[in-house]
Amino acid sequence: MRRALWLAALTAALYPAAPAEAQNLATEDPILAEIWTEAMERSQFQPMAQALLDSIGPRLTGSPGMERAQDWAVRMLESFGYEARTEEYGTWEGWERGTSSVDLVEPRVRSLEGRILAWSPGTGGEPVDGGVVYPDGIRSAADWERFLGTVEGNYVLWSFPQPTCRTDDQWSEYAMPGSFDAMDAARDAAQQAWNANMQNAGSEDPRRRDLHRQLEEAGALGIVTSSWTGVPGTTRVFNSYTRGIPSFELGCEDYGLVHRLAENGQSPVLRVRAEAENLGEVPVSNVIAMKRGTELPDEYVVLSAHYDSWEGGSGATDNGTGSVLMMEAMRILSEVYPNPRRTILIGLWNGEEQGLNGSHAFVEDHPEVLEGLQALFNQDNGTGRVVRTSGSGFVDAGGAMARWLARVPGEVSQHIDASFPGMPSGGGTDHASFVCAGAPGFNLGALGWDYGSHTWHTHRDTFDKLVFDDLLNNAVLVASLVYLASEDPETVDRERRVMPMNPRTGERLQWPACGAAVRDSRNSPRMQ
Repeated sequence: MRRALWLAALTAALYPAAPAEAQNLATEDPILAEIWTEAMERSQFQPMAQALLDSIGPRLTGSPGMERAQDWAVRMLESFGYEARTEEYGTWEGWERGTSSVDLVEPRVRSLEGRILAWSPGTGGEPVDGGVVYPDGIRSAADWERFLGTVEGNYVLWSFPQPTCRTDDQWSEYAMPGSFDAMDAARDAAQQAWNANMQNAGSEDPRRRDLHRQLEEAGALGIVTSSWTGVPGTTRVFNSYTRGIPSFELGCEDYGLVHRLAENGQSPVLRVRAEAENLGEVPVSNVIAMKRGTELPDEYVVLSAHYDSWEGGSGATDNGTGSVLMMEAMRILSEVYPNPRRTILIGLWNGEEQGLNGSHAFVEDHPEVLEGLQALFNQDNGTGRVVRTSGSGFVDAGGAMARWLARVPGEVSQHIDASFPGMPSGGGTDHASFVCAGAPGFNLGALGWDYGSHTWHTHRDTFDKLVFDDLLNNAVLVASLVYLASEDPETVDRERRVMPMNPRTGERLQWPACGAAVRDSRNSPRMQ
């Protein structure tokens, strides 16, 4: 109790309570005070997130779900008082999912946890039964050819079967002495043997897309995968490389069940049924909205987040939270800062998951925004409060960021570890599309909340994972930074840092180069 009271007293001394902070803001800058009040007392974050994530759902590039989500975002931004539109930048492989299911029907009946992968064909909505085979003992191309002779009329298990779907933490805590070490060693050996099967098949493609095509041509009924995250009940969900037969993923436990049955000669039979339609190349767009600056309309402050998601869950923390955050910040600013000094623009980017395609295209198509960019604020990684940012390698950007962060409410800025000048991003999220071109884009990195293990690219990335106290914190931060960047009498300098030496090669690192935007899935190395 004494320790708890001491910690509470220390926290109160270091971090003023919200009402006191708001009173200070009202004295120093009434706009910042109004941002706090609007974000904390009249937030629309939760109803917007619920509508997007629960009702509209995932936003796969090229899908009708993405079109519905973009139409909704345009309507919302227009209702906030912005000029909003979708802006086409190319085409992508269109795909619409219907219902899907996978069941074990022999040697017993069990409904399995699984789903069809993005861009996979279906079964015409009809159930298709088949046995199960998997590659084993592949030591040469000849062995692979012999295996191909066994796949006709069967489903092919294509992932390493985990021997246990318990976490290593549980094994370490509960196992008898030596038990965990023995299991871990056996698992490593089995994983190496599985990898050798894949390598000996002769593919030079790291994604082994050529082997998928060979399985199709050999008459396989479908491909079954499982990519376990190490967390019970959670698997990664990406895309199919097949276009003639369905590709499914199964949860760790059910995939292991099917594999064990096959391994022990117990003749499992799967029943797969899926509705899915390939729509050919369809137009793809970004959502853009803006309000022109009253004094410096040719200078821009940009709110940035990728809107697309994978198809397995609802795309909640990747990146529904970042997208709704930027929309909520736009709403707040429209209420409390309706006449911005510089132009305020939001970009909800498409195609991030396929290589930052939407933001790359916007940079190519809008040199005026690139030239006039005062600052871009991007958020991508989850539901947590923002805890880090950097100057993205711009020497003097730290001064601007420090000025702005110093005026952000202490309850928000206290969490943030800022690194200046920092390093330019080479990719991974959309501010990199601007940084590579020498424009000041800043990423707002969030506290993890087990993002990497639980929600990143998984079917568990759903509304219930959102933490709204942290998200309200972020709404205050983004709206405050945008307001302060818009009003700043100084323009953010673009001088680039001297890049450090690569310790492995002894050569100086180079500023990241901008690649050309990929505007057609037929020319995408990630799709072909």
